[in-house]
Amino acid sequence: MEIKIFYTLISLLIISTGTVFAQEPLINIQTDASHYVEGDIVVVSGSVFPVLPSTPIVLQLFLEEGLIVIAQITVAQDGSFSHIITADGPLWKKQGDYLVRASYEASGGIIAEVEFSYSPKSDSIETKDRFEVNAGSSGTFDVNYSIRGGTVKDMVVDQDIFGITIQIESTDEGTISLDLPRDFIGAEKQNGKDEKFIILIKNIENPDGVYVDYEESVLHSDSRVITINFEEGDSDIEIIGTYVVPEFGTIVMMILIAGIMTVILASRNKFQIKV
Repeated sequence: MEIKIFYTLISLLIISTGTVFAQEPLINIQTDASHYVEGDIVVVSGSVFPVLPSTPIVLQLFLEEGLIVIAQITVAQDGSFSHIITADGPLWKKQGDYLVRASYEASGGIIAEVEFSYSPKSDSIETKDRFEVNAGSSGTFDVNYSIRGGTVKDMVVDQDIFGITIQIESTDEGTISLDLPRDFIGAEKQNGKDEKFIILIKNIENPDGVYVDYEESVLHSDSRVITINFEEGDSDIEIIGTYVVPEFGTIVMMILIAGIMTVILASRNKFQIKV
């Protein structure tokens, strides 16, 4: 009889313990990325089990010891939840690791945490200038430009690609606008109409380059103005057209032709037979 009672007590203890574990909520949480910059949308999502009636998720976002965001999130019937945070405003000015904490207020509070890194955008200043490009035997030509998020280090004519390479030091994501003179570089169809340039951007991680698009909002009879977006770390922007400054430019060619004609005339006069 005592043995029966003992086994009965053990069985009840196991059943009651199993019931406690089954009712203990489990919670997980994650973000849709591990790094964000100012202006990004941070999507926080997760799930709990089991779902407790009328019990919200309490979401907190911390930087070091400072509280950045606090919110209550309703849990769906299937236990899922999500919340959107915009990484913008006066509290988003410091770079660092941000901690997201989700708590489910049951049995003293069940907590789950996840971290992400964050970087504010720098207050980049737009620089406008004119760069004198070395065109070899054709002399030089000027390219007016404006850049935000970096500085221009050099502009080099590359006859192999029928274009020029813009070497930049990019401290942030930014843009560069270039006023390209048609006499020295261009992209044209066989009928003489404008063709699109090919833009290739290179950096340490992508030494072979990535093709990107550009904007062209201003058309002049003597130049084309294009605007290109670049990312932090980009170093070389190749602008590929259908022609670039030839080995002999127009002026040099005219001088050369004039010189040849002078030599021909001088030779004819020298060998002219007098009667």
